[in-house]
Amino acid sequence: MSVRWTADDIRQMQTLGLSPQAVASQLKIFESGVSVLRLDRPCRPGDGILSVSEEEARQLVALHDRAAGEGRFTKFVPASGAASRMFRDWYGILEEGPDWAVEARDRFLASLERYPFFRELEASPAGRDGRLKRWLAEKNHHTILSFILDEQGLNLGNLPKALLAFHGYPEGSRTAVEEQLAEGALYVRDAQKRCRLHFTVSQEHRESVSSFLARATAPAERRWDVSFDIGLSLQDPSSSTIAVDPENRPFRDEKGALVFRPAGHGALLSNLHALGGDLVFIKNIDNVVPDRLKPAMVHYKKVLGGLLVQIQASIYRYLGELEDRGITQDVLDEIRQFCRERFHVVFHEGFRKMPAWYQAQGLHLLLHRPLRVCGMVRNQGEPGGGPFWVAEADGTTSLQIVEEIQIDTASSQQRQIWQSAAYFNPVDLVAGVRDHHGEPFDLQRFVDDKAWTIAKKSEKGRELKALEMPGLWNGAMARWNTVFVEVPVETFNPVKVLEDLLRPQHRVAEP
Repeated sequence: MSVRWTADDIRQMQTLGLSPQAVASQLKIFESGVSVLRLDRPCRPGDGILSVSEEEARQLVALHDRAAGEGRFTKFVPASGAASRMFRDWYGILEEGPDWAVEARDRFLASLERYPFFRELEASPAGRDGRLKRWLAEKNHHTILSFILDEQGLNLGNLPKALLAFHGYPEGSRTAVEEQLAEGALYVRDAQKRCRLHFTVSQEHRESVSSFLARATAPAERRWDVSFDIGLSLQDPSSSTIAVDPENRPFRDEKGALVFRPAGHGALLSNLHALGGDLVFIKNIDNVVPDRLKPAMVHYKKVLGGLLVQIQASIYRYLGELEDRGITQDVLDEIRQFCRERFHVVFHEGFRKMPAWYQAQGLHLLLHRPLRVCGMVRNQGEPGGGPFWVAEADGTTSLQIVEEIQIDTASSQQRQIWQSAAYFNPVDLVAGVRDHHGEPFDLQRFVDDKAWTIAKKSEKGRELKALEMPGLWNGAMARWNTVFVEVPVETFNPVKVLEDLLRPQHRVAEP
């Protein structure tokens, strides 16, 4: 489909750092459709999922602590999410349209005082002058909700999720970003007590997050006896993708302007690359716990970190040997066995009969990649992706984190495999992004360029289709060396909707 762009269209693209050719390429993806993955089977213990014994865990924790002391770890937290998504039910109550709104309204009034931001409500002008007390007595849910969500009150509906109070402590509430600082201090600090964290934020929330951190960092440093080195970055505007209507024509708003949308968390791969880190923990902003549950969470973070250090050390040693022209067949056999056992590589029957230089070249290609160790929890019915064996075009299978949108849901066989998954991806991983020479990998080289996804969305009641880049831990890491490790479900405590904050694991005191 040929599109004639207006001068305003081209100026709009240039503002984002996009060219007409790049946008035309995006439109071609809508027209041709995206490829889907073919699931072979779900991962299970002993078949793609590694289980770690208590003795092994102790050894891995020691490896982690040694590397952390050397300052090798950084924590990378995608924190661009808007809190408005968490409040969707409360906005529904305000509209009073849905059938469930009455029940939701009653739940809201009954549980309001249990939310960690209730003390902020009490300390607000409405709390101090008696209005809140009157509203509660009158069960005036509409006024209370409006005050909580809108600018004339607490303005929580316009906050980034990072700045929402998640846990209420005796000394005051703690936001999601403060809990991430507290958590990072427990497993990222080095021998000089320096703790490196990096948050990605949206343009609209950059100033508020930056200002909050400027106030919150010093108290957190005193509390946890560390020095925080905190970075902030934005999702590159040039990663935005054009939206289309159901007929794949460019979608325009009521003023006639093209509509561009963020291209999903896969766009953050460039942020991760620009970070220039060595060993990087990656974790979503909303998966945090109060202090009483942090010891178990930190233990398994260190297990994952230590396992990455252990595997990476073997990879570095083997790559050095592969670059030695005098390498022996015995060493080549050892490295081939390592690739087979650790990364499930299947070698063709004649591989060992090939010349040593050919074997060394092939093994070097397999090992010279970024490395990720990913925690996986038992499936508890949470929405999201999971670990699967994926059938590749060359007849082999690979370990991948897969989202439902990436598969052919019209296939009963593929749906059956999807539904039989026993594990869930909590986005709990640690990545090694430098090679054995200490040079950063070009992370774009290891992306599955076919793993774009198309999602149906709406804007002001009008249907549109949105194009998303290969996901950060899906297609963007599809060609990384990958290890999946079982971790307890207690380490996964996301907050996707407000009522999640009322779960027992988010209470500061034992229930």
